[in-house]
Amino acid sequence: MSFSFQAEVRKDLGKGASRRLRRAEQVPAILYGAGQEAVSLVLDHNKIITAQQEAAFYSEVLTLVVDGQEVKAKVAAVQRHPVKPKVVHLDFIRA
Repeated sequence: MSFSFQAEVRKDLGKGASRRLRRAEQVPAILYGAGQEAVSLVLDHNKIITAQQEAAFYSEVLTLVVDGQEVKAKVAAVQRHPVKPKVVHLDFIRA
């Protein structure tokens, strides 16, 4: 199964900005690795929740479309809300 997600580069950083994103049904994320600069991203929460129900989401290489450019990455870490069925933050590592 192949996963592809539209991602936007985050302009506002910090705790308050992340909280505003989560209230707007978006997930803050970071993309790092391969000797390149880390990039802060925003993804759609509903698409992530649907995709993470598949085991392949955690083991396969995903495609992130960032500013029209496709980037191959794997999920490195997922932070979930302790009570609600929400994803709080995602870490991606370039493949």
